[in-house]
Parts: sequence; structure tokens; C-alpha cells
Amino acid sequence: MAKLDEKIESIYNDVLKRNPGEIEFHQAVLEVLESLGPVVVKHPEYLERKIIERICEPERQIIFRVPWQDDKGQVHINRGFRVEFNSSLGPYKGGLRFHPSVYLGIIKFLGFEQIFKNSLTGLPIGGGKGGSDFDPKGKSDDEVMRFCQSFMTELYRHLGEHTDVPAGDIGVGGREIGYMFGQYKRITNRYEPGVLTGKGLTWGGSLVRTEATGYGATYFINEALKVRKDTFEGKTCLVSGSGNVAIYTIEKIHQLGGKCVACSDSNGVIYHEKGLDLDLIKQLKEVERRRISDYALAHKDAKYIPNGNIWDIPCQVAMPSATQNEINGKDAAKLVKNGCIAVGEGANMPTTPEGVKVFLDAKIAYGPGKAANAGGVATSALEMQQNAQRDSWTFEDTEAKLENIMKNIHANCYETAEEYGAPGNYVLGANICGFIKVANAMVAHGLV
Repeated sequence: MAKLDEKIESIYNDVLKRNPGEIEFHQAVLEVLESLGPVVVKHPEYLERKIIERICEPERQIIFRVPWQDDKGQVHINRGFRVEFNSSLGPYKGGLRFHPSVYLGIIKFLGFEQIFKNSLTGLPIGGGKGGSDFDPKGKSDDEVMRFCQSFMTELYRHLGEHTDVPAGDIGVGGREIGYMFGQYKRITNRYEPGVLTGKGLTWGGSLVRTEATGYGATYFINEALKVRKDTFEGKTCLVSGSGNVAIYTIEKIHQLGGKCVACSDSNGVIYHEKGLDLDLIKQLKEVERRRISDYALAHKDAKYIPNGNIWDIPCQVAMPSATQNEINGKDAAKLVKNGCIAVGEGANMPTTPEGVKVFLDAKIAYGPGKAANAGGVATSALEMQQNAQRDSWTFEDTEAKLENIMKNIHANCYETAEEYGAPGNYVLGANICGFIKVANAMVAHGLV
């Protein structure tokens, strides 16, 4: 275990005892608690009022059965989750993930991260997360619809624009949000667009929401490069994944003058030395739902590496945008050795603790997910604002607001790291900045 302040170590040990086997949640908690030693010295009231213990315990954990029928009439049973972690700053806000790997520990890790991520945006939203072990891959539209309707038939009673507002995550895009919103509307007899975000543009959605996480992560790293008197211009970049986050990270990097040469999916890596063809990736992934290996059919000079490791390719900027723990200590060391100067996490916790230590020791510009990928939830909150006002903003206005939010997140993390004696350490800056805002709200609200 990493060295913790002695006042905090017993709190972490209690988390381990109360949440056995939930290794991702343990990792997320440890990563935050490691930063809080100097905070509790400065704010002893947090220990007196058990703020850390209370933050580590969700306000509510909901687990439910999701029965559904496939196109052949076969009945399937999945498990649904919603962890409403902390509402000190506003209604619970966080995505829904549909993936076979989902279990309570994954949802709690994501929800815990979401508390601090949402705090960093400066917007009035609390932290939560949900999902199911359902796999939408290979399912027909009708099967996905039936699952989403069954899922929402239970979840709807826990939601509301002033209570809990889910969005999408891995396996949950516009199609799934649409089916869930339709069922919510049907059950409640209310057209309440603020209850889900990531909606279609014709029925309450926000421009830039699709692009937000990828754009936001790129804006964050752009700011981190600026304080080092550098830019994306001419930089060779790697972006893992080829879903929503990866696609729009690539797009913004290209707009800022960088060159992305590789991306990936769960089957392998595509490497195109002269630069990725983003239009083709969008066609393959967003329209035709095909594998990234098909990229090489259109570009003979591109190389497809089955089950390859994207982090073996030399780069100056790495943007992990796929899933948790995709960069280990060995990968991180290779990236640094090959000349990587900046890493921006578009995914949630994509770097293992060993990898994080390598990046921090090398003093590269390392943007942790709770700060770098906050653009997605920030734009979800902007969507909630538009819904509340019965309004719709232009792409330019919404993107300008997103860019400003990401600049503020960067500045707050940077300044907090300096204040606590660790200049350039965005991990410590993000953890402390996000924590203090939530902690102060909890103190103000009393013992609830």
C-alpha cells in the first residue's frame, strides 16, 4: 500500500473491510486519500466531523434485476446498478455503463471519481454512477430497446432533474438514452428532459455533448502544454480507443496542429504514420459499427496490429481514452523513454498506480481523468441548464463555455498543487481542489 498520512490510514483500512473484493473502488479511494494529508492538517474539522469516512460511503446503493427477452423469445436476466454517491453540491450526476465487466465495485469506483470530477467543473452537480452487466454488442435494436425499457422500469423511481440525472458511458449512446427516456416519459406521464443527458438534438439534447469529453481532455492538455511554453503544433500523438471520446480527441488534436498516428479497439491497434484518416474512423465506428481493423482495407500504408499495445509506439502526447487500467507501470516507462511529454486521460482511471508514479516522477504534464475528462459531465450540466431554460444554444456558444470550464479546471488544479507544495502535480491539485469544495458543503449541511 502507498504511504498514507497516519490519520488517514485507518480510514482506508475501514474502506477495505467494508467493501471487500472491490479492487477498482479501493484503487480510486487510495488515489484520493494519498493527497489529503496536508489538507487535514490545515482543516482538522474534516477529521472531527468524519468527512472523509462519509465521502467514502455512498448515500445510496441501488441494485436490481433486469429481465428482458431476445428476438428468439429467450429470457435473460441482467443486474442493474445505480450508486448515488454524494449530493452535497447538487443532484447526483454521472453516466450509465452497459458492459459485461460491470459489477458493484466498478460502479462505486466510477461514482467516487465522479464526486470530485463534478466538483472541479464548478457547476452544481453531485456524484453518482450506474449501469449493468448487459452487453449491447451483437444485439439487435429491438433487443437493446427491450433491455433499456426493462432497466428504466426499475430505475425511473430513483431519478428526477432535482434528484439524479444519468447520462451515457461505455455501451450507452444516443440510441440507449433515447429508449430509456421514452420509457421514463411513458411511466411518469411527464416530459422531463432534464432527467437524462446525452439526448438527441431534436428532443432536448445539447450541441457539443458528443464531442465534449474528447474536446475537453485536449483543451486541458493544451493548457498544460501552454504553462510549459509549448503547444500541440507538430506533436505526434496516440489516442487509445476508437469510440466517442477517442474520435473527438483526435479531431481536436488535429484542429490544434497535432498529428494522431494510432488508435485502437478491443481487438487491436491501427498505426498510420502519416496521420489517421478521421473521416474513415467516424464512418467505421459511428455509422457502420465495424472494427478498427477495417481501416487497413482502405489505407494500404496503415498497419493493423492484432491484440497490439498502442503504448509501444513512440509519441510526444498520449491520450488514453478507452477504459480503466490500460496503462501499467511498464507502459508508462516505455512512453517516457520514447519521448512522451504529456498524458491526458480521456477515460476514467486508465493508468494504474504504478503508471501514475512513473509519470509523476518523470515530471511530464500528466492530466488525471477526474480533471482532464471532466468536459463530458460539464457539457451534460450545460444541457441541464438549457433544459431548465427551455432553450438551445449554438455549437459555438456551447464549445466556448466548455473551453472556459476546462481552462478553469486546469488553473484551479495548477494553483492548488502550487499552494500545497507540489507544483505541476495535477493529481494532487485535482484531488485537493475537488475534495475541499465537497467537504465544505458537507460541513455546512450538518450531519446528514
